[in-house]
Amino acid sequence: MSVAVRVIPCLDVDAGRVVKGVRFADLRDAGDPVELARRYDAEGADEITFLDVSASSDGRATTLDVVARTAEEVFVPLTVGGGVRAVADVDALLRAGADKVGVNTAAVARPELIGEIAERFGNQVLVLSVDARRCPPGTQTPSGYEVTTHGGRRGTGIDAVAWAVEAAERGVGEILLNSIDADGTTGGFDLAMLADVRAQVRVPLIASGGAGTPGHFTEAARAGADAVLAASVFHFGTLTIGEVKADMRAAGIPVR
Repeated sequence: MSVAVRVIPCLDVDAGRVVKGVRFADLRDAGDPVELARRYDAEGADEITFLDVSASSDGRATTLDVVARTAEEVFVPLTVGGGVRAVADVDALLRAGADKVGVNTAAVARPELIGEIAERFGNQVLVLSVDARRCPPGTQTPSGYEVTTHGGRRGTGIDAVAWAVEAAERGVGEILLNSIDADGTTGGFDLAMLADVRAQVRVPLIASGGAGTPGHFTEAARAGADAVLAASVFHFGTLTIGEVKADMRAAGIPVR
């Protein structure tokens, strides 16, 4: 591993406020996205991810004014996702200040969207967000993991590993792999799922869901993550970005 592993705080935004729950439920307020973005930029975040968590389920577009105000405060790459349904949505987000755009629900519904966005803006702009869970009773996929959509509210029956492979072939620049089972639990990333996807795809992989200690980030990097993403441990002061990078550095993992 020679390329620096990125540490990415995630702003899950609903109605203009950062929120965080457990397994996508029981959301509580975590602050103002602009203020948090400013703080993380100063603390040494390598990138910041902004996800409008209710845009797809509410059937609306991402809140552009909040994106624009957040983008003005940071000097690191900003990825924005939530409610992206067409090439025009990507164009609007890039004009509002996003550097990269995440897609999930709309790409599952119409996979051709991946190629359309990549052809128009380049692979480096496009992040596929995969909200995956272990298959519930009565559902089974070859890998044992299922893709969900609409902010984790709907199961699809689609195999998560196969979907990551297909999306990479269609042109996504990187994959944000979020474990719904681990999300907000602070029990550690889903290393098995991460390793299973890493074995099949070559595009950069962002691990998300479950971070609770600095060691969890180091474990994810060793399991094949090119970047590690977290929310609640940063928002509520459990960990700092500096602590996470120090642990990885001590373990011999290159960080910026």
